[in-house]
Amino acid sequence: MIYLDNSATTAPEKAVADKIYEMLTEKFGNPSSFHRAGLDAYAEVKTARAAIAKALSCEEEEIVFTSGGTEANNLAVFGAAEALKRRGNRIVTTEIEHESVLEAVNELEMQGFEVIRLAPDKEGNITPTQLEEAINEKTILVSVMYVNNEVGSILPVTAIQKAVKKAGAPALIHLDCVQAFGKLPVKPKKLGADLVTVTAHKIHGPKGTGALYIKKGARIVPRQHGGAQERKIRPGTEAAPLIAGFGKAVELFPDLKAQNEKISELNAYAKNELSQIEGLKFNSGESASGYILNIFVPSFMTSQTLVQHLSSQYGICVSSGSACAKGKKSHVLTAMRLDDRTIEHSLRISFSRFTTKEEIDALARALKETVQKYPI
Repeated sequence: MIYLDNSATTAPEKAVADKIYEMLTEKFGNPSSFHRAGLDAYAEVKTARAAIAKALSCEEEEIVFTSGGTEANNLAVFGAAEALKRRGNRIVTTEIEHESVLEAVNELEMQGFEVIRLAPDKEGNITPTQLEEAINEKTILVSVMYVNNEVGSILPVTAIQKAVKKAGAPALIHLDCVQAFGKLPVKPKKLGADLVTVTAHKIHGPKGTGALYIKKGARIVPRQHGGAQERKIRPGTEAAPLIAGFGKAVELFPDLKAQNEKISELNAYAKNELSQIEGLKFNSGESASGYILNIFVPSFMTSQTLVQHLSSQYGICVSSGSACAKGKKSHVLTAMRLDDRTIEHSLRISFSRFTTKEEIDALARALKETVQKYPI
């Protein structure tokens, strides 16, 4: 199998799986219990928290574990809106956010909040000027992803803090860094963020666990109640095996500069090989993250059919967009105002640090054969 859908999920490293197995079989105690088994589990959770805090250059107490990126995003969006609703009612976001942010702000809009959704250009970019014009003195939340999960556009998140200060807004700044963590420097303080979402399964860790960075002094209202875990912000018994696996995945991060040089080279190689297919076009812009490449494939097969064809006939795994969309028409490509023909025949290829040129060669051959056999 050739796996090129790393924006959907990544293969856990062996050391991560070993850590999870150790937790399930040897350190299975409840981390809130005060006996030996509980204290052993608690120590592992603490170690993981320290690893993630170190990677984010923040304090351990600023990390709250969740069940993943979706819960962390919901906690940030709803929690901030509830905490600041007496100081304003405007929420600023973009049209190309992950579903867990888009649907959360849709719900808040139905409750009476004013939601401003910034439209991207044809490469999926948002400008600092758009942010500045949208943020006013009534803005209580700005929620923007760092790297788009479908086309890889890198949004100008560092411009948000300046725009908030200029407007005199009470806004909390939330950054969805699910696709950026482990790939770009994610330092909340340098980014000017109050809230930052990260998750394990995008960085060769397990599914089912993520974290929300909450800046010391920033207040959000919890979404659930029932225990003292995670400072009562996210109560409930911590998933210690998954959290320990999350921490191990972070500990295994390679040198970021060297990794990104490899990915940039791989991305350029992929573009060169794929550009030789007549009629193929790139939806991702030149300034997009090297980990994601969105392409239009000139075959009469629609995106979902192409995904199934490449999997069944060639053993190649790619996607038609966000896995959370469950095959629905891409809202990102739609927001970019691409024509229906392009949207209906586009694929997302996403790399990891383990992707090889040989895998790119296999993809290029498969797409070339498919286009020749099933032209649009």
